[in-house]
Amino acid sequence: MIQPRRSIREKLVTIVMSTTLAALVVSVGTVVAYDLRSYKHALLNDLATQAELVGHMTSAALAFDDARLARENLALLRSRPSLRAAALYDEHGALFATYVAPGETGDFPVRPAKGGRPVHAGGKETYVGAGDELVLYKPISENGELLGTVYLRAQNQLMERMRDYLVICACVTVLALFTAWLLVRRLGHTITTPIDAITNIAREVVARRDYSRRAPRISEDEAAELVDSFNAMLTEIEQRTRALEDSNREIAREAQERARAQQEVMRLNEGLEARVQERTAQLELANSELELAIEEARNANQAKSAFLSSMSHELRTPLNAILGFAQILASNDMPTTPEQKQEFAGHILKSGRHLLTLINEILDLAKVEAGAVSLSMEPVPLADVLAECQGMIAPLAAIRGVRVLFPDAPTARVQADRTRLKQVLLNLLSNAVKYNRDGGAVVVDCAQPAPQRLRLSVQDTGMGLSPEQVASLFQPFNRLGQEAGTQEGTGIGLVVTRRLVELMGGEIGVTSSPGVGSVFWIELACVDLGAAAATAAETPPVAHAGAAPARADRVSAASPATVLYIEDNPANLKLVQEIVRFRPDLRLVCAPDGHFGLSLARSHLPDVILMDLNLPGLSGFEVLAQLRREPDTARIPAIAVSANAMRADIDRALAAGFARYLTKPIDIGQFNEAIDGVLATRAVDEKQPQ
Repeated sequence: MIQPRRSIREKLVTIVMSTTLAALVVSVGTVVAYDLRSYKHALLNDLATQAELVGHMTSAALAFDDARLARENLALLRSRPSLRAAALYDEHGALFATYVAPGETGDFPVRPAKGGRPVHAGGKETYVGAGDELVLYKPISENGELLGTVYLRAQNQLMERMRDYLVICACVTVLALFTAWLLVRRLGHTITTPIDAITNIAREVVARRDYSRRAPRISEDEAAELVDSFNAMLTEIEQRTRALEDSNREIAREAQERARAQQEVMRLNEGLEARVQERTAQLELANSELELAIEEARNANQAKSAFLSSMSHELRTPLNAILGFAQILASNDMPTTPEQKQEFAGHILKSGRHLLTLINEILDLAKVEAGAVSLSMEPVPLADVLAECQGMIAPLAAIRGVRVLFPDAPTARVQADRTRLKQVLLNLLSNAVKYNRDGGAVVVDCAQPAPQRLRLSVQDTGMGLSPEQVASLFQPFNRLGQEAGTQEGTGIGLVVTRRLVELMGGEIGVTSSPGVGSVFWIELACVDLGAAAATAAETPPVAHAGAAPARADRVSAASPATVLYIEDNPANLKLVQEIVRFRPDLRLVCAPDGHFGLSLARSHLPDVILMDLNLPGLSGFEVLAQLRREPDTARIPAIAVSANAMRADIDRALAAGFARYLTKPIDIGQFNEAIDGVLATRAVDEKQPQ
């Protein structure tokens, strides 16, 4: 079969389009395949992390057969829109608790008939892909014992992402091919026009035998050489009788032209090799950057695993004491004496306070990392801060038998946030006491290393640190080189300390000698080194803003003040009842929700209202707004009692009109001080003429 004749222009277009298409397919296909693979791994890792967190949160609910708590924990998954449904199965594979996202179906695998195998009971972590959904079964274990199985069903966006990529690739391919076609159509004539001219002249010479015709020279490249050769051939045929010398000169000229052409080809080849080497170097650089990115991602994943492991250990340690002693006190099979009950309650209180300290340290680190820490920079008298720190660190030092030596009242002032500066110094002092030897010493010193700079140093007589330990000291969960379990704490205190010092415009450092001890120091801007004492002497003492007069001077036991407590949690309600039971000057009225609380407020007109913010039906803010709109209840002071301890939540409540803000867990001393202060303020307001 005779192939149809194709022009040079068509062949050129075909070659360019084919090359462009092949390059696009290889490059775009490689990028899309790598991105889809990375996305799939990220999706599976994220789902596994969610299952791990759900397992940790609901292990207690499974252990105590508390389905309501399990459902509340699963309801927290509503913040993850990609999760369509979740469920918990007990150790026998029976459905224990479920969660279904809005608009989704609640179909869950159920245990088969009697004698059948439970739903993934005792199985390993399993992924199941079904269309546009991805299902994960993950067992929940506690101390080697299987508690149940987490079931997560999430939206599988891999196929949708693949379809999007196919559409994008198709559009890019069409656009690139169309652009290449336009360029070939636009620029191809520079190659094909001289060849077409030679073809036409050759056809006319053959047809008419007219050797005087010449092909036009319209370019300066290899095509021009072809035209010259063709015209030379015609000239040679036309002047067959020309002398041999002319023929030799023509041959020599052609040889020179060929030599120049060969040199030009060699030059082009050298340039091509240089470009290939350049592209190879760029590719190697890109590969090295990719390996570095992969290594950084692997290190980040390991850091995340270390974080979760450390947090699990540190949070479970105090919880073990709290739950263990609480079970002993609540058990009828384990009778205890009043002395044992008091001892166990002391252990529970100590562990609870330690757990609260851990949570506060984690929140501090989170706020510092997120840049959410607001500082109030002012000239701070150093003597006052050191005196407060000395009073707070003395009990801890007395337990260890450690002597803490402070300098004589320095007259300097530093530019800092007073609260954060005290937090920094207390953290350094507590570390110096905790990691000191029994009967050791801690020395606090104040010096001026440079003009307008003040250095505070804390020196201990502990075991000291090696250079390797010092290098990794300011990293989360690094406990000053101590083995895990020898000291309580998260190991993030120094991280927060360094960030706070840097936010205050200062520096922090450490020098240590193994077997001798360590010296931690901070440097801050010095405001005044000489006149601070005179200024402090002229300034009269200022009473604490929250101080209240003695309770006996405010409220008479014969006419107790009425306190309304609006709280939906029975345990919290019982706790406040027990606290108020020891206050004969108070009478407590309780309401389980906002609507009932409004009714009691209108009927009893209490002297003060305690209110949880997260109430069913009406929130605490809505109840307060309703109270302020009614004349009879508008002047009743309200105290917020909430587990939300972030600064933004506290500011929002105070701005809404709450007189005080108490955070859970409730501190009994702060609780009594808040009520006494509010009652005293109201008594003063009522005595003033309206």
